[in-house]
Amino acid sequence: MPDIRTLSAEEARAAIPALSEVLADCVAGGASVGFMQPYAPEDAESYWHDVADAVAAGGNLLLVAELGGSIVGTVQVGAAQMPNQPHRGDLKKLLVHRSARGRGLARLLMDAAEREARKRGKTLLVLDTATGSDAEAIYPRLGWERVGVIPDYALWPQGGFCDTTLFYKRLA
Repeated sequence: MPDIRTLSAEEARAAIPALSEVLADCVAGGASVGFMQPYAPEDAESYWHDVADAVAAGGNLLLVAELGGSIVGTVQVGAAQMPNQPHRGDLKKLLVHRSARGRGLARLLMDAAEREARKRGKTLLVLDTATGSDAEAIYPRLGWERVGVIPDYALWPQGGFCDTTLFYKRLA
């Protein structure tokens, strides 16, 4: 049974090697999550240091999915917003290692992220994802509303333009 938990800043720093492996695997698998191929786990370490710093500052929530004590998935909620948006959070970097897919981890991570955001007073979450990606199909099944598509928003990790689809979800 997977374990889903929210990491403290210290736990996030200790988890950097495992988080780096998950991120590098997703980029190698073609996920458009901000990084270009080739991308090795050591390339991801500075990114995760920044995430741990944001967790320490209270600006980010970092959740992980563990199987057998190993981190195989993660998601973040950007909780720090402008003064006119205290109710909103940004869902970021839903990542599941390819070896752990098909076990419902994305759903468990999303459910936990929504609960944690709600605990912190968030009533609206937003996200963007690569149009046409496997990830895009997940969000409507989890109750997220599609807003629209922005063409040529980013690049696929192997190169070439990538459209992005925007989603939102109201938290009850």
